[in-house]
Amino acid sequence: MEKMPYREELDMQVHPAHSDQVISTDWRNGLPVLTSGQVVLRDLRPTDAAPLFALLTTAEVARFISPPPTTVEGFEKFIAWAHRERRAGQYVCFAVTIKGFDTAIGIFQVRHLRSDLDTAEWGFAIGSPFWGTGVFEHAANLVLEFAFDTVGVRRLEARAAVQNGRGHSALLKVGAVQEAILRQSFAKNGRYLNQVLFTILERDWRAGAETLKEVPRAHIH
Repeated sequence: MEKMPYREELDMQVHPAHSDQVISTDWRNGLPVLTSGQVVLRDLRPTDAAPLFALLTTAEVARFISPPPTTVEGFEKFIAWAHRERRAGQYVCFAVTIKGFDTAIGIFQVRHLRSDLDTAEWGFAIGSPFWGTGVFEHAANLVLEFAFDTVGVRRLEARAAVQNGRGHSALLKVGAVQEAILRQSFAKNGRYLNQVLFTILERDWRAGAETLKEVPRAHIH
């Protein structure tokens, strides 16, 4: 999901976001807390704005995604928007944290491409200090299990610029299949880039779950 669904310039009003940790499987009312190894996924909180701004606006992280908010206030607006979209059943955004270290170090997003969430798109951004540490793979498998088992997604899509080799490798590690090249489908810095469309089908994920997933299954607290 290199093209982020949130656009700050179209979000002119901030609505309060709930900051209490929610322990629930009713994801529209609040996301469950998911853990795998040292990785913990939870709902976004207003206090995540500052660390996300610091980690996700660096050149190496923002290189292949739509421009993230440019201020801490912009991230606060994004978090409030994410909560509204979740309550409407349109969008899910998990904060990525490390066990014992509750600061958000990245995000994983799932948004509907059809009104019933049968087909959805997912994407991620993780602070570069945590690249190559196993955080992505643990978090991605948690999100896959959540999308297929809890949300009821059947087909999950991801788009990555042809030049984004790191993103391609990450998606292939968790069982994504390269399905197509989308020509000039992503605008970045005044240029149109080709993207690779990766997909994971729910039936394939279930059939290959034991061999594709090398991390423990999700724990919902």
